[in-house]
Amino acid sequence: MGNKLNLSRFYKACNPSYTLNMGVILDRQYYIDFSDVRGCKIVEELQRTISRISPDEPTCQLFTGHIGCGKSTELQRLKAELELAGFHVVYFESSQDLDMADIDISDILLSVARQVSVSLEAIGVKPKAGYFTNLFKEIGDFLQTPIELSGEAEFSLGIAKITAKTKDSTQLRNQLRQYLEPRTNSILQAINEEILEKATEQLKLRGQKGLVVIVDNLDRVDMRPMASGRTQPEYLFIDRGEQLRRLKCHVVYTIPLALIFSNEYEALKNRLGGGIAPKVLPMVLVRQRDGSDYDPGMSLLRQLVLARAFPEFPSEQRETFITELFDASETLDRLCRVSGGHIRNLLGLLYSCLQRQDPPFSRDCLEAVIKDYRDDLLLAIDECQWELLFEVVQQQSVKGESDYQSLLRSMYLFEYRDPRGRWFGISPALAETEKVVAWQQLK
Repeated sequence: MGNKLNLSRFYKACNPSYTLNMGVILDRQYYIDFSDVRGCKIVEELQRTISRISPDEPTCQLFTGHIGCGKSTELQRLKAELELAGFHVVYFESSQDLDMADIDISDILLSVARQVSVSLEAIGVKPKAGYFTNLFKEIGDFLQTPIELSGEAEFSLGIAKITAKTKDSTQLRNQLRQYLEPRTNSILQAINEEILEKATEQLKLRGQKGLVVIVDNLDRVDMRPMASGRTQPEYLFIDRGEQLRRLKCHVVYTIPLALIFSNEYEALKNRLGGGIAPKVLPMVLVRQRDGSDYDPGMSLLRQLVLARAFPEFPSEQRETFITELFDASETLDRLCRVSGGHIRNLLGLLYSCLQRQDPPFSRDCLEAVIKDYRDDLLLAIDECQWELLFEVVQQQSVKGESDYQSLLRSMYLFEYRDPRGRWFGISPALAETEKVVAWQQLK
């Protein structure tokens, strides 16, 4: 074992649930720019829309992709680049504020208002929220639980208190929603006039270009059906999309990938996107349509693994340390191939290897980890889904029906982009199962 590998740091860096933060030097060293091999430069497009095309007029942009394919990391990069361009950026993970199984429009609006206020209070910009002082008092009376706010208390504190009161009680939450629902438009107006517009003025006086709010993790909203028969995402992003769009600052929302395949995609695009299609982050292209390796993608995925182990070395030098991590470079290639270009998948497999042994990892160790991962996937697939999977393998495309949505959500299918356009492939770990192999021999 060489002395270049810091094992405990490597272990931390491979944690699949960790999002890189571009404000941290070490995390910047871990970051690999995959835009060339994803077939799209999404961060650049989101940033240009805000800083070049429409710096002074609010924009509302939608961003989606598979869970775990690297969206949060890309949004962190967007935040860093917009800050360099002179914007004040409020980035937050909505899943920390909201219960993803049960969200209404007022929850999202109040969450944005709170996060913006906290962020501005931290730099000494204090919104005077007259409307909300009254609203909080009324809510307190209505819920029969007084919400005490001293005269100069931060506005964000009021929302935090309400959220805390309703978080654990579904009944209180429903009561509060019934109370807020008819007031949604006036709440929106107050957020715009008392918080967002005032903030933008103040920021511009300080020489900044404006305010950007990035709402991450809204793509994790549960697909559950509501009383109306709509799914929760359809209700929030399509039925109520026009209201989410009306915030008077630049907003980037992450939305569930399934909505891209919904019959109401056009309505989503028009109501929430203002006529602009959501940007979809595909997988890193590691294989071509005929199943052969795509070398540029493979090479960048190798870099991803090596950068997590040897961040302080330049990329060309890292290649020489492969044998400190794996018994052979083929083992690393096997890991990259089987991940299908899905970042969290790749890190998850690597993390599982680390849980079994110290590097260098043997091929046997990796194969055992892959087998466990494949068995987990296999457990959940039913006969109807196999039929659909075989169809996709044959056609490399997906139709809009909800059956396919479940295949994408369950990570059985991955989406890629190449010069010919978008195509879909079955998860490489599934492609090796006896069932798929036998089916392909019959073809």
